[in-house]
Amino acid sequence: MTVSSSSSVPARPKLGLWGVIMVIYFTVAGGAFGIEGLISGSAPGMAIALILITPFIWSIPTVLMVTELSTAMPVEGGYYVWVKRGLGRFWGFVQGWLAWLYGLVIAASFSALFTDYTSSFLRLTFGVTLLDDHPLARWVVAALLIAGFAWLNIRGAKAVGDSSKVFAVMVFAPFITMFVLALAHWAAHPTPFWQPFTPPHTGIFGAFGLGLFIVMYNFLGWDGVSTILGEIENPLKVIPRAMLIAVPLIILAYLLPVLAGLTAGTDYSKWGDTVFFPELATAIGGRWLGIWVAVGGMFCAAGLFNAMVLSNSRLPFVLAADRYLPSALVAQHPRYGTPMVSILICSAIYALLAFGPFQTLAVTTVLLYGVSLLLQFAALIALRVRAPGMPRPFRIPGGLPGVLLVALLPALIIVLAVVTTVRDEGLSFLTLALPLLASAPLAFLITSALFKRGAPDGVQHEALPSEVAEA
Repeated sequence: MTVSSSSSVPARPKLGLWGVIMVIYFTVAGGAFGIEGLISGSAPGMAIALILITPFIWSIPTVLMVTELSTAMPVEGGYYVWVKRGLGRFWGFVQGWLAWLYGLVIAASFSALFTDYTSSFLRLTFGVTLLDDHPLARWVVAALLIAGFAWLNIRGAKAVGDSSKVFAVMVFAPFITMFVLALAHWAAHPTPFWQPFTPPHTGIFGAFGLGLFIVMYNFLGWDGVSTILGEIENPLKVIPRAMLIAVPLIILAYLLPVLAGLTAGTDYSKWGDTVFFPELATAIGGRWLGIWVAVGGMFCAAGLFNAMVLSNSRLPFVLAADRYLPSALVAQHPRYGTPMVSILICSAIYALLAFGPFQTLAVTTVLLYGVSLLLQFAALIALRVRAPGMPRPFRIPGGLPGVLLVALLPALIIVLAVVTTVRDEGLSFLTLALPLLASAPLAFLITSALFKRGAPDGVQHEALPSEVAEA
């Protein structure tokens, strides 16, 4: 793929294997922070089961799909280009638009999460409650984070990958310490920390449904790395290897802190309400460990935000290259060759959204992501049918039936999650989700009339026969 540009830009330093692994880690997880509500909603036993089971029916099918399409079309824009090629320009736009929308919300929520853990650090260390008491101070902290990482992203994907390695160490270290201390304590005084398996008066299926959206939310984002495929060194080899390492790494990143926290003896029903990992760490190792975990939470949120800016900012860039958005968004930094204007525009939106509460948006975000993911699987199937001879260095085994089976698992999970949410909460969560979904075809009509005006795409790729006929 090539992106048309009127000016020459320098070659960008590219991400290597461990840089890609860390970007995947932070676009998917970034640490166990945020999963606390799973334990209170589904009880310890079911929470552990969900962390172990969900990746096999939700994450691994997505990993297989992303790996096949990444190695078949290792292009900047990733899933936007895949869906456009497999399903056509309209659905490609819908994919890019929806992914951009939920990416904006998620990135802004990570900036808010950073202020939460900064507040925990100040409160635990110095007894300062400034960020708890003053919303404007919280926003200033979030805005400073946004500005700093906008500049880091302008410096390029390699700078983001290198910084993510540092952030990962800062997140892993306190959690590993917490787990080792908890394991030693449990070995001396073993207790059935996995009990109860389900909350009182809640059956297995009810407990499973209660926690499903939380686990889905914490295990989504495997496709995020695809938007920067053009900035990865040898993606045909790096992506499969990176995914192979990242999957077990992320499962352990959730499982070990949860197991450690369950040995702390706190009421599991308070997790995510008044009990979070800094409080659990304090109960396990003392105040020093609680402070260290709070610092880890700050680095976790920073790493999540950093990686999301990297992934999300490439979407308006490629949409503009295809002339659906103003051409100014294609402008690249003269020294670093990065989509500078796109990064700055996204960062300004993050700063505006950082004022808002995000606790109620998780369900909406998962639904938008689910639709986006289904489009990618549909493109995977369509390309297997329409372009069987396309070179695929990594191919999902089993032919077309194997691909259909891989696509079916996440589709069933999405349907189950939506049905469970409707049963438990009614249709209220659709109040925001439906307008956002409807905005995609509306935006396609508007941007096609204002900017596209029948112009050819600027994002080039090998055409399918049907695309040649259409042109």
